[in-house]
Amino acid sequence: MSENERVARAAEPLSKIIRTIAPDRLADPTPCSDFDVRGLLNHLLHWGPSLIGAAHKQEIAPGAEVDLTEGDWAAALDTQLTDLATAWRDPDAWQGVTRMGGPTDLPASLVGGMIVGELIVHGWDLARALGTTVSWDDDLLRYVHSEVAATADQGRAMGIYGPEIPVAPDAPLLDRILGLTGRDPA
Repeated sequence: MSENERVARAAEPLSKIIRTIAPDRLADPTPCSDFDVRGLLNHLLHWGPSLIGAAHKQEIAPGAEVDLTEGDWAAALDTQLTDLATAWRDPDAWQGVTRMGGPTDLPASLVGGMIVGELIVHGWDLARALGTTVSWDDDLLRYVHSEVAATADQGRAMGIYGPEIPVAPDAPLLDRILGLTGRDPA
């Protein structure tokens, strides 16, 4: 699997989910304890500009909260996901160091891996909140599992992940990723 396609492959199922969200579902809870559907969509919209900027090695401040009762937020988020995938298709996006809306230089490959994981985990959060299913290919899930496994302790220390949920070692890859991030796949 080419690293240049990872973000696009992670974003595609999420984009399909976003197009199905009815306004009356925005207050529904998600497995991500910090967000309901509205909050999770705003989280994605908020960080999108910074993550696109990171691919271009440009420091861009996160976006403002969006009023999801006005305008076509689904189209805006879909466009943002397309722009994110396009930006990370550039092989240079994965090289060197970059920043994610802050002053700290991080390896670009680490940031790219975090983005792929974020799209998959939050895509699952939204799918679960809406009572639908979502899937990604095993190559992409193997990559994300290795990325999350390598950074899970740091993610928990930073408050990004909750306490690990035990999942059987032979469980599906997505379930093992979710367990590492503090989500109960069941």
